Amino acid sequence: MPDHELGLWDGLRAPGSATAPPASATAPASAAPPSLSDSADGALAPERRPPATAGGQRWAQGADGEWRPAGPDRGRRPSFLRRRLAPLGAALVALAAKIKALLLLLGNFKLLVTAGSMAVSVAAYATIWGVTFAIGFVVLLLVHELGHVIALRREGIRASAPMFIPFLGAVISARSLGDNALAEARVGLAGPVLGSLGSGVCLVLWAATGHDYWRALGYTGLFLNLFNLMPVVPLDGGRAMAAMSPWMWLVGLAGIVALAILFPNPVILIIAVLAAYETWRRIQRRRAGGAAQQDYYRVSPRSRLLVAVVYLGLIAALAVGMHLSHLPRTLG
Repeated sequence: MPDHELGLWDGLRAPGSATAPPASATAPASAAPPSLSDSADGALAPERRPPATAGGQRWAQGADGEWRPAGPDRGRRPSFLRRRLAPLGAALVALAAKIKALLLLLGNFKLLVTAGSMAVSVAAYATIWGVTFAIGFVVLLLVHELGHVIALRREGIRASAPMFIPFLGAVISARSLGDNALAEARVGLAGPVLGSLGSGVCLVLWAATGHDYWRALGYTGLFLNLFNLMPVVPLDGGRAMAAMSPWMWLVGLAGIVALAILFPNPVILIIAVLAAYETWRRIQRRRAGGAAQQDYYRVSPRSRLLVAVVYLGLIAALAVGMHLSHLPRTLG
């Protein structure tokens, strides 16, 4: 057999050796091919070498000197499918990160609306009163609206963040103002209650510092809350009348129309138009009757009395506060 055939020792005789390796000594199919090298005594001895790589197979030599398969070749080029899916997966991960950032931004959208509309209102009021007073006035508006938000949450109703409208104040939106007229009155009166406390803080600062800035700011805040207690919807006083005496809406409507005539003002005119529409709508619904309307406006005498005490007490406290903090103004 030719000597280049691997696996058998036949036909190989080492020089100076009397005998050749036995015929039965064969190399396993997976073993490394033998080679001849000089031994310590000058004789040629077989030396193990790893077989040639076939089909991507790698080999590793163990402690006993034997060569064994070392698993698939990690250096192989990735398959076509893997080369296409890897960039797609990376793109999906990047897209998910951008979507997460967008959702976080939308989660803060209400805050952005409130802050942005506050800034616009400050800029608008600054054209009349200056920046410093405008900032204080807008903060008092915010305190007033937060009273409504807190009351709505106590009623289990989610409310929007306050949105400020220059020269018209601020508004919040909710799916309802409560399950009945008493809840609506609580929500309506919560704004003037908290707003009056905020104005009172300004008056305390005036008393402590003697600075007329706090005096003027407190007086303006008291007037703002007193005006909102007019007994006509959609003002806060009209919400209280829903529990006290809904027919007082007509008295409040007559009052706001009289103000629009005696003191022509775009803001008062807009409020008068809104009040006329809302009053007409509510009276029409009450005339239509029905069990739902009766249940909504059913208020116990005790609750009606409590609403009246808070309503009239607020009016008295605000009037006294305005009298004490009134700052005479000179023109010219």
